[in-house]
This record gives sequence, C-alpha cells and structure tokens, in this order.
Amino acid sequence: MSGVSGVRGAAGAAGGAERLGGAAGGAERVSGLVGAGRLGGAEGDERMSRAEGERRSTLFHRIGLLYTGDPEREEITDAALVVEDGRVAWIGASGEAPAADERVDAGGRCVVPGFVDSHAHLVFAGDRTAEFAARMSGERYTAGGIRTTVAATRAATDAALTERTAALIDEMLAQGTTTVEIKSGYGLTAGDERRSLEIARRFTAETTFLGAHVVPPEAPSADDYVRLVTGEMLAACAPYARWVDVFCERGAFDADQSREILLAGTKSGLLPRVHANQLGEGPGARLAAEVGAASADHCTHLTDADVEALASAGVVATLLPGAEFSTRSPYPDARRLLEAGVTVALATDCNPGSSFTSSMPFCVALAVREMRMTPLEAVRAATYGGARALRRDDVGVLRRGAAGDLVILDAPSYVHLAYRPGVPLVAQVWKEGRRLV
Repeated sequence: MSGVSGVRGAAGAAGGAERLGGAAGGAERVSGLVGAGRLGGAEGDERMSRAEGERRSTLFHRIGLLYTGDPEREEITDAALVVEDGRVAWIGASGEAPAADERVDAGGRCVVPGFVDSHAHLVFAGDRTAEFAARMSGERYTAGGIRTTVAATRAATDAALTERTAALIDEMLAQGTTTVEIKSGYGLTAGDERRSLEIARRFTAETTFLGAHVVPPEAPSADDYVRLVTGEMLAACAPYARWVDVFCERGAFDADQSREILLAGTKSGLLPRVHANQLGEGPGARLAAEVGAASADHCTHLTDADVEALASAGVVATLLPGAEFSTRSPYPDARRLLEAGVTVALATDCNPGSSFTSSMPFCVALAVREMRMTPLEAVRAATYGGARALRRDDVGVLRRGAAGDLVILDAPSYVHLAYRPGVPLVAQVWKEGRRLV
C-alpha cells in the first residue's frame, strides 16, 4: 500500500518502502513514514555506486558505546559494525573495521538495537480524552472505556483506520521502534476483527487476534460471546494473525473462558499470549504459564506463585508502564521479577484509553524511575526482552546474522534515555540497513 495521507515525510534515500516488524526479508513499509537519509556532513563518510542487485554494505564506525543486546557481549566501546544486505555482518573495534560501500560516522554517539514494541493496540478510531481527564480528577480505571473505542472503530472506514495506524507507526519509528506487534480487539465482530487484522498486516507480521478483549454489549452473555470468538470469529481472523490473546481479568474473561479461547487459537495455528493481572490479582499469569504463552502482559499484581509460574515456564513478563502512568495505578515490581529469573520486556501498550503513548524511550525512563530497573535492564527489556516476547532472535539484538535494525542516539550512552526523559534523543533509525529517520 502507498500514498497514505496525513502522515509526515516521505520515503526517500533509504529507498522504497518497508513495514515495521516483518520477519526476515519482510514486506514493504507504508510510504509516507518519517523520511530517510544519513547523518549529514560527517567527514569521511562516502558512498560507492554499484550495479543494482549486487550486495551492499554499510559500515557504522566511531560508535562511542555500542549496546548490542547480545547477552554474550552486551556493550562495546569505541565500536563499529557492518550491515550487509540488511543483516549484521561484522562487529568489533572501530580501528579494526573492514571496508564497506558506505561509511556512517557515529561521531562518538551511542548505538542500540531498534526498539521492539511487543504490545500495542494501533487499529482504532475515536478519542477518549474525557476519560483521561476524569481519571486525572480521581475516577478509577476499570477498562469500561474500551466499548467507546469499539463503537467508534466499527463506524470508521478502512481508509480512516489505516491512516490512523500509519500515523502511529510513524511516531513509533521516529522514536526508534523498528519492530511492533499490533492487536485487534476494537471490532468485536467477525468482520470488524478481520478487517482490523488485515490493516495491521499492512504494517507488521506480528499481528495478534484479540477478539477476547471485552464482551460487547450486544452479546447475550459472556459464554455466548466466547462461542463466537472461538468459532466464526477465529475462523475469519486466523489467516491474518500470528498470535491469539485474551484479556483475562475481572470484567472481561475468567480463567475457564480464557483457557478455551487460547486453546482454540492454538488449535488454529496461533501462538498464545495473555493480558494478565493488570487490575488485580487473578489467574492470568498462571494461565499463561499453563498454556505455554510467549508472554504475560501487564503483570501489575502478582503473587509469589504467579512469579514462580512465569519463571518455571519461561514466560516473558511484558511490563507496560505507560498504562500505570495514564491510570495512576501501582507500577509493576520489575525488580521482583528479575530477581526470580523472569525475562522482562517493556512495551508501550499504545491505545486510546489507558496508555496513549507511542514512545519506547518514555517507557524506558518510567521503568528506571518507577519500577526499580537499572538503565541497562530497561534498555535490555526494550530490545532483547521485546524480541523474546515475540519469540524472535533476529531483532532486538545486534550480532552477526541479525537484522540491521539500529538506532543512533544523540547521546554518549543509553543511560541518557532515563537521565534526560522527554528529550528527543533519537538521531537516526536504520532498518535492515536502510535509513528511515
């Protein structure tokens, strides 16, 4: 798809279009996202023209601090790396760097992998400003506003939903996100859930069927709606999704209903993930462990048994501090999870009601300030952890063979993401060796 209106910039020297989050060799990104190019005026940078179709390589050199995301070698000072044909081909000391077709001088800046946002709700219409203002005036968040977005989304045209999604993708890219997961969940009919996933697939391969977000008001009962979700709706949506998710929470779906939905999804070839323990203690985290989910998301209210279950089953705990910020709720205790050996991911939970942020740097800063994470743990969770939550080993990390997705920060260290919250520190964003910001 191309020519989406109302989105900043245009695809330029980076060449063509490319979608965020695609698997290796993924599909094209919607044109009109943030423009492309290189750091201008860096002395010694050069390009060499080669015949179309030949292998091309880019050397990033004079990197002050390279955070690789690779547990075997997380940080390298005075570093360089080479991306060839979209993949990392070499990493080492800047003085030992091999020749390449193009040279990009990082000028002592810090380089990190592109952020992996493994939990986002981007296909929606409408506005919930009044709900946010009410919460800031002291009203409690109960997830009831989801139905407001459902009504607006059902009434919206495909073009309007696509334009809104493209604008949010554009925001994410400008802030260093190169891989994103997108959920459905604001349609809650077979047709509306399917079209939400069809739109999401235009932007990412990481699409999640979340027909079990809440029970819509027209459903005769929760059990009747579960039958719809596991029957007609799942059949319509499975071809467009990689994942199946459920909001296992009071006011949404109980443990038995959630289990039925997740098992039906896995039987249809989808991989499970769970909205778990956001509003209070409940069965979500342990259900995620039981069904072998890739991640349990939110994890705000966990018992010792919940933490032990996540650790034993190898389920990633995806923490979403933007939701706590926007709802004035308690933050998850990341330190408790990390000390138990649970892999932690950070994601934005970008949605119109409870976390309307598209900024992974903002979530990193919140994680450090409010969730007892060190800057290293937070940037790890925003890259490597997010990739683990999507069961990907080709993104969120810079090592040989991984995707050439990287962010050059206008700072000497990733610590500045928390040290200077709210400051636009993303100088360049490269995806598969092409500059997009």
